[in-house]
Amino acid sequence: MSLDGIYDDGNIFALILQGKIPSMKLYEDDTTFAFLDIMPQTKGHALVISKWSKARNLLEIEDEALGQVMATTKKVASAIRKALNPDGIQIAQYNGAPAGQTIFHLHVHILPRWEGDPKGFAGHGEGGQADPAALQALAEEIRAQF
Repeated sequence: MSLDGIYDDGNIFALILQGKIPSMKLYEDDTTFAFLDIMPQTKGHALVISKWSKARNLLEIEDEALGQVMATTKKVASAIRKALNPDGIQIAQYNGAPAGQTIFHLHVHILPRWEGDPKGFAGHGEGGQADPAALQALAEEIRAQF
């Protein structure tokens, strides 16, 4: 998919927001939603999305929605830091399929990183799907930091 297109109300993030697909919620306010990635690249890999913007990528998002998403990204990254004590935190956002975007609802990745991690910078989905019980326990640990 290119940078241009029509927003699909049936994308997985839209379905999560509609309550049709479960997620491991970390944080929610009136305008944003943050949750753990079920195909994590690292322990604590989280995603932040706008609840109201229909932007597929950074080039389409309203300035107000972008500000809200980034404020929540900072808040969630801080909670992840407190809970997991990583050596670094990678913040990533992809635009278009050639750039690595696979779900066309703007989202920001928060990836805790540790020195010497043998997984390094593995691609999305390379580690497979996470154990739901482990994700639930991790979500509780992070939520406790808000």
